[in-house]
Amino acid sequence: MKNPSILIVGDVMLDRYWFGDVNRISPEAPVPVVLIGKNEERLGGAANVARNVAALGASCSLLGVIGDDEAGTVIGKLLEQSGITPCLHSAPGISTTVKLRVIGRQQQLLRLDFEKRPTHEILENAREQYRTLLARHDIIILSDYGKGALDHVSDMIDDARKAGKITLIDPKGDDFSKYRGATILTPNKSELRQIVGNWKDETELTQKAQKLRETLNLQYLLLTRSEEGMSLYGATEVLHIPTVAREVFDVSGAGDTVIATLATMLGNGKSVSEAVQIANRAAGIVVGKLGTATVTREELFPA
Repeated sequence: MKNPSILIVGDVMLDRYWFGDVNRISPEAPVPVVLIGKNEERLGGAANVARNVAALGASCSLLGVIGDDEAGTVIGKLLEQSGITPCLHSAPGISTTVKLRVIGRQQQLLRLDFEKRPTHEILENAREQYRTLLARHDIIILSDYGKGALDHVSDMIDDARKAGKITLIDPKGDDFSKYRGATILTPNKSELRQIVGNWKDETELTQKAQKLRETLNLQYLLLTRSEEGMSLYGATEVLHIPTVAREVFDVSGAGDTVIATLATMLGNGKSVSEAVQIANRAAGIVVGKLGTATVTREELFPA
């Protein structure tokens, strides 16, 4: 495999997991009491995309916003351990986005979110660095979790197109017009349904997906369909790939694995259809793991 250079831009988060035993119900309310036994901290959001890219052996940089706080310090250490080049912006008053999950008996019981949108000034600083980073990277991933880091995503896509870069986007929200001109857009079923409405069969789905792809001037639209696999819509091809999951344990972060694998395989010279099939295989592996996880080259290409 080659070693493409990939730039990931988006909402950087810290995923915290508290694991414990559940042996009784609280006398204060009808909720389980979790006796915490251990905790883990993992890169989340756009940082998890970068972690997946690095796990596949590609060089990657992460551009985003964190707080000048303890969680931001943890993210910096985790990025260093993963071999990811950090390009992180912080300022007083900005807090790092944190998702805290409480796990009891291998089941997620509760998630607590801590977040605050970045300021206009810090986003402008990040975008200025983005322009300088474009020239040093082969492929761009824009990972949108709706936390504010990609408020200028339309301009970022234009910059990437002018630089001749392949741009992959994991979208969020009810307005996809801001993603116009991207190379590949990777919505899941619920995200696509929010934009185009329901469909009654595959024919209607294909019509709606292709209309959206043409309207947004995308080269490809890749629909991730959970237990139904994936569907790739292009100007000259439609490809349906069934799921390969052996056991679905946790779907959190599966979209991160898909777009990271897709970008890495494209950077290795694979065609889009080949890259999608490998990304589908990666998704089938990662959903069998707990929490935001990664897939390695060895798992994707066993000897």
